[in-house]
Amino acid sequence: MGEIEDTVLMLEQTGINIKNERSLHSSIKQWYAVPGDRLEVKVDKYIIDLVREDSLIEIQTKNFGAIGNKLRELVKYNKVMLVHPIAVEKYIVTTEKPNKVISRRKSPKKGKVVDLFDELIRIPDLMAEENFILEILMTKEEEIRCKDGKGSWRRKGISIVDRKLLEVVDKITFREVKDFFEFLPQELPVNFTNKQLAKTLKVTVYKARKITYCFRKMKIIKEVGKIKNELIFERV
Repeated sequence: MGEIEDTVLMLEQTGINIKNERSLHSSIKQWYAVPGDRLEVKVDKYIIDLVREDSLIEIQTKNFGAIGNKLRELVKYNKVMLVHPIAVEKYIVTTEKPNKVISRRKSPKKGKVVDLFDELIRIPDLMAEENFILEILMTKEEEIRCKDGKGSWRRKGISIVDRKLLEVVDKITFREVKDFFEFLPQELPVNFTNKQLAKTLKVTVYKARKITYCFRKMKIIKEVGKIKNELIFERV
């Protein structure tokens, strides 16, 4: 990430959103910012992460559902880009208070572009909007955990306290529904089920169901029948 002049990073609004902002969100905002951009700008009743000429850029690291209504309002009169990171490489850093690092290990989990559907399932309708763009950043990051006894029992009380951007590896842009055709490869049968899609894309059936749900909402595919409990889909 290159250096950015202090004037570029001047905040127009401050408050609870900035105080609660995680490192990953802040770093991505700085990675995108170029001279002339405005940060934390009030547009109508909303605070926008970054405003560039006639475009609004919103960064959401998780939970698209929390930002869905905001985006639906903004795209009526503005060009809006939603930015979402997916970690292709992650390091787990465990600390003890006060910020003492006790371990750092590489996570076996590797994110893929197809993971975008874990979040897109909450706002697939927006891809039909001419003013909307989804941009996926493939990243390397650190997940900071703290042995504070307040976290999930699955992590034995260890809390996830922050995520830090290490590197942006790639950037994939989805401007319209046809940009998603890569997730319906040619070897897929004309009429297909979630199981067949899962096998072709090498994902779980659960993930395939998210994809077909999004694609039905985006009118890329349609339901044409059923075999026992399995839905059958066809490209539109």
